[in-house]
Amino acid sequence: MPRPRPAVVATAATIAVICLCWLLWNLRSKAPTPAPSPSAADLGAGIAAGTSSADDLAPTLVYAHNLLLRKGPNFRIYIRWIRGQMVRTRRQVNPSFDDPESFIIQIQKGVIHANIGDISNYLNASSPPNAPLKNISIQPEGDQLKLHGTIHKIVPLPIELVGTLSPTPDGRVQFHVTKLNVLKVPLKGLLGGFHVELSDLVHASNIPGIQVVDNDIIFDTQKLLPPPHIQGQLTSVRVSTPDIEVVYGNAGTDETRLAQWHNFLRLSGGTIDFGKLTMHHVDLTMIDASQDPWFDLDLVNYQAQLVNGYTRMTAQAGLEIFMPDLDEQTPKKASQSITLEWLRDRNRSLPLDVPVK
Repeated sequence: MPRPRPAVVATAATIAVICLCWLLWNLRSKAPTPAPSPSAADLGAGIAAGTSSADDLAPTLVYAHNLLLRKGPNFRIYIRWIRGQMVRTRRQVNPSFDDPESFIIQIQKGVIHANIGDISNYLNASSPPNAPLKNISIQPEGDQLKLHGTIHKIVPLPIELVGTLSPTPDGRVQFHVTKLNVLKVPLKGLLGGFHVELSDLVHASNIPGIQVVDNDIIFDTQKLLPPPHIQGQLTSVRVSTPDIEVVYGNAGTDETRLAQWHNFLRLSGGTIDFGKLTMHHVDLTMIDASQDPWFDLDLVNYQAQLVNGYTRMTAQAGLEIFMPDLDEQTPKKASQSITLEWLRDRNRSLPLDVPVK
């Protein structure tokens, strides 16, 4: 077979190179263009559009007047007024009325009262079975408190404590004991023939939130009382018969003027859950529908009050809820549910509890 001439070989090679270049160019033009790396501004915009934005994670502002807030079944506090924040305890969990452990009320300033009789009842109801001090009763004595109880040390011994209240720098309440009597026989200092010491009153039961240091009993109310928990910088703690008055920040304490406000709890900003609903950019006001001196509100069992109240939406997409006080003796009205059967018949009248203008 004759061999091809060099000119023919060169021409064929040139054609092959041209075809290869054309193929590579077409493949390159069809390949997807790589996406540019996101800028910091793009990332910020993405976060702002998500459900974990800075606005959602921000604390919810709290403003309340004349609010009787129930903390569990055996304790309540009287909020004359507060300004503060509802702060989430877990970053990825929204504060929820259905989970009082999901938030802390951080008070910036305000005035709160706790009834002295309520405190006695709560200490008796919440004491563990092995608590050495039983049958607690507390009475005011001028600007001091007098505590009676029975301490179990070999034999039951009736005791009496007298002391003063003051705030600690870390936001706890200090009860400084100035006198301890056993069987109404004064003891020198805090020791005597019965060998009773102040630490005997609490150490055996190891009650969370109570600590004894020398002649002082220190109460951490955040640990001692049920949720929703409250914390803040205390300015003063004093006996104001029949209550103990606690002042946060530079709060005014003019009881006569403060009592003239409507009873309400207002929440704004951040995100909260209640029932099946989640509210972003919170704008929620709960208002006492009665003329009582205090708005009796149970955030743990709020739904019964909500069902018996009247809710309306504001022009800013907020909610205003006029709620009755919590009264366990009042039977709850049964609301008519909207069913598909009702929706099929336009001639059916509106439920009785729907206001008609």
